[in-house]
Amino acid sequence: MNHDNYPDSYIRGILNTVKTIAMVGISPKDNRPSYFAFKYLKERGYRMIPVNPGQEGKEILGEKVYAKLADIPVPVDMVDIFRGSRYAAGIVEEALALKPRPQVIWMQLTVRSDEAAAAAEAAGLKVVMNRCPKIEYGRLSSEISWMGVNSRTLSSRRAKMSGTGVQRMSLNRVTSAGGTTDATDRAQKASDEPTT
Repeated sequence: MNHDNYPDSYIRGILNTVKTIAMVGISPKDNRPSYFAFKYLKERGYRMIPVNPGQEGKEILGEKVYAKLADIPVPVDMVDIFRGSRYAAGIVEEALALKPRPQVIWMQLTVRSDEAAAAAEAAGLKVVMNRCPKIEYGRLSSEISWMGVNSRTLSSRRAKMSGTGVQRMSLNRVTSAGGTTDATDRAQKASDEPTT
């Protein structure tokens, strides 16, 4: 896997598949990026589990905080690492000891550890580094474009709404950046037909 450039289909596949996300390094402070990302993903229907040893036993956004991954009493689909790069290998090692293992290790913006990625991939896990699932969800669902940000995703299809309001769009759409639309399928078929 080229960890400098991920296909939209790879990111979308992860975000459409995982249901339970353990966020390691979440802050209880409502002005921190980890808090925003946790809240955003929770509002999009993911089961979010906070992991922060300094907050153990407390609650963040109504969810009980655990000291470490091994303390979580339910299976986790994805571990979202919101700690410095130097901690990633240890967190991946802890994640690989879980039974069952998570499907995905996701390292937040500025977090990159090729060692941790190699260990996770050797165990069959998918890995994303230096990306934010909140930003990727917003970009791929077109929510982010409602705020005037270029999502680099082109489609004439309107995104499906997954709740109420324009800020609850779903990922269940395929675009020219991550797949095809009906229009591109028709155009491709037309160009493949022999001319007489």
